[in-house]
Amino acid sequence: MRHSIRCPGFSVLLLTANLCLAQQWQSQPQPDKAADKPAEKPKDEKKPPVPEEKSVPTKHSLKIGGQEIKYTATAGTMLLKLEDGTPKASIFYVAYTKDDVADASQRPITFSFNGGPGSSSVWLHLGLLGPRRVQMGDASSLLPPPYKLVDNDTSLLDVSDLVFIDPVSTGYSRAVPGEAPKQFHGVEEDVESVGEFIRLYATRNKRWSSPKFLAGESYGTTRAAGLSGYLQQRYGMYLNGIILISSILNFETAEFDVGNDLPYILYLPTYTAIAWYHKKLSPDLQPDLQKALEESRKFAIGEYTDALTAGDALPAARRAEIAQKLARLTGLSPDYIDRTNLRIEIMRFTKELLRGQRRTIGRIDARFLGIDRDAAGEEPEFDPSIAAIMGPYSGMLNDYARNDLKFDSDLPYEVLTGRVRPWNYAPYENRYVNVAETLRRAMTQNPFLHVFVAKGYYDLATPFFAADYTFDHLGLDPTLRNHLSGSYYEAGHMMYVHTPSRVKLKADIAQFLKSGTAAGPAQ
Repeated sequence: MRHSIRCPGFSVLLLTANLCLAQQWQSQPQPDKAADKPAEKPKDEKKPPVPEEKSVPTKHSLKIGGQEIKYTATAGTMLLKLEDGTPKASIFYVAYTKDDVADASQRPITFSFNGGPGSSSVWLHLGLLGPRRVQMGDASSLLPPPYKLVDNDTSLLDVSDLVFIDPVSTGYSRAVPGEAPKQFHGVEEDVESVGEFIRLYATRNKRWSSPKFLAGESYGTTRAAGLSGYLQQRYGMYLNGIILISSILNFETAEFDVGNDLPYILYLPTYTAIAWYHKKLSPDLQPDLQKALEESRKFAIGEYTDALTAGDALPAARRAEIAQKLARLTGLSPDYIDRTNLRIEIMRFTKELLRGQRRTIGRIDARFLGIDRDAAGEEPEFDPSIAAIMGPYSGMLNDYARNDLKFDSDLPYEVLTGRVRPWNYAPYENRYVNVAETLRRAMTQNPFLHVFVAKGYYDLATPFFAADYTFDHLGLDPTLRNHLSGSYYEAGHMMYVHTPSRVKLKADIAQFLKSGTAAGPAQ
């Protein structure tokens, strides 16, 4: 029997636009199946050498909130091995530990990663949490290359040690020679390899007794939710908290499939926020974003849901009325909305909203604008928000690794790669990936586990109302509901590229970590 595997993560939750990754993958020559069969090796041929583990510590300092923080940065690789010693993969990481800590058991440690699948940890590393930050400007005020790194006065290093992890095939992480990379490319395989790295790092560095947190972004939130259960069940490693930035746990909320009306409902408030930002809303809604969002949420889960549920049975007059109300809340014309059958797909929205100005909007962050060859197409040629951030982050990571961290490698640093394709979505064949239940079980079995969710208003990859829906349907016992917290930010998927949002997010996460190390169990 042939299984159809759901791949919604590539189109809606990935840290990068699926459009970019898909085009990149499809443009590459596809291998001949006959070529997959390895050639017979001479009997006397030696096995390829296994890469050595590396650990390169350097000393640094920076000021956070007027306080000088002296710290050790360690860039290195760690081999994942079977119990018989067979090496399987080399994982690249960068760890930051505060110096002169008398008792490491009292010092929190946060393991951080981004998403993709296929993304390195560079974004949270050099954008929000790490001690150095990319200086790139922001929407409408981008800086030209060459770019610079500056001390990050909103780093989390004042309240937690940090470990940034690049999953296999991203960054400098690779399967060892002779091992198939695809064995690490899947929902469960990814959780197992990253979980093994966390266990090994905590063991070697004597951090089992420290308060432990995970910080994931985009597909990294899917990974973090999976790890919450895996670390607990496989190793008995109980976490204090999980930070989910631009969260996606239930892929049904964000895949625009025929017959699945849920994304159209849950994306509507994000469309409203974006139309407000670009001054495309009805005049009475334009002065107040929160008023506009309140109306949009109410309409989405009320009249709009009823209309989509009615389907073809919706009376013509009611259909016209719904189209008018959607136009009011999206900045699109009633005629266009009617021609979409009242269902506004994400990429159509990014092309249509500013079509009259011959501009497109970013999927990762809709504050960024792009210019296509023509304004008549169905979808944008590229994501302008991805185009804006790729150069600064890629350039600065490559410079930082060699010059500051003293880590030398001739491998290309895979910031964002299609080398993880195809991604194995087992055991979610013929259904949407949903790791929300894994998180619920972990929170129920570990009554000290708290979760913080950061949501950007202008994020079309992981819309904030979809995250709200997921956590409102988690099925947590009422005594555990107060273990969920979060906040909204007036920026996109990577809300930290917007300075006010970055400052707010740091303060929110720092407070979450402090409460997470002092919180008691549910009563």
